[in-house]
Amino acid sequence: MNPTALVTGASGGIGQSISETLAKSGYDVLLHYYSNKEAAAALAERLTAAFGVRADMIQGDLSSPDGAETLTRLIQKPVDALVLNSGISHFGLITDVTDETARQMVQLHVTSPFMLARNLVPGMIRKKSGGIVAIGSVWGETGASCEVLYSMVKGAQHSFVKALAKELAPSGIRVNAVAPGAVDTKMLDQFTAAEKEALTEEIPAGRLAEPKEIAEAAAFLLSDKASYITGHILSVNGGWHC
Repeated sequence: MNPTALVTGASGGIGQSISETLAKSGYDVLLHYYSNKEAAAALAERLTAAFGVRADMIQGDLSSPDGAETLTRLIQKPVDALVLNSGISHFGLITDVTDETARQMVQLHVTSPFMLARNLVPGMIRKKSGGIVAIGSVWGETGASCEVLYSMVKGAQHSFVKALAKELAPSGIRVNAVAPGAVDTKMLDQFTAAEKEALTEEIPAGRLAEPKEIAEAAAFLLSDKASYITGHILSVNGGWHC
């Protein structure tokens, strides 16, 4: 029987690549999506055809206070690997952030991942095995002007990973994070071509990351090759802000 991985935000650029990498490694995948059902359905069909694994879609709004509980009820089998990938960015001055935007960002990036892990960890503890990977951010490590809210929630994710890793290590469960730099996904569509070019010039590697490079890092942290790695924030940023 294949192990099962739940990937939140599986319909996005990084989420699709993580799902594909894990399916290629032999995982059945639960593909969480919020609104992009067509992308999730196409991904499920592609993974099943290419790798012969089971790929099931589950819908849920993790920016909603009851999102994690609703999603948990849709999961019908034990989860061996949890990838906390759902997220959106927010660019702007702190004085322009509305109360509702702040609430939704904290719910999506902090509270819902916490609740989802809380709900799924007991099954891992019973088996004395499992892995959790959060997709954090370079800004969770260093902070960014005009991305204060995003930096805050990603920093919270990193602290969550470090603390939970210590709590679950005696149960054979590893908890880590990948902290990407600038990745070539739709999240950067808010920037102009000139702004992207200027951003790229800041990166020592001279280019943006590809989603597959983030996916490979996440898959590594879930694999037996990382069997003694827990509580680690793996920076994948091309030498940017290292």
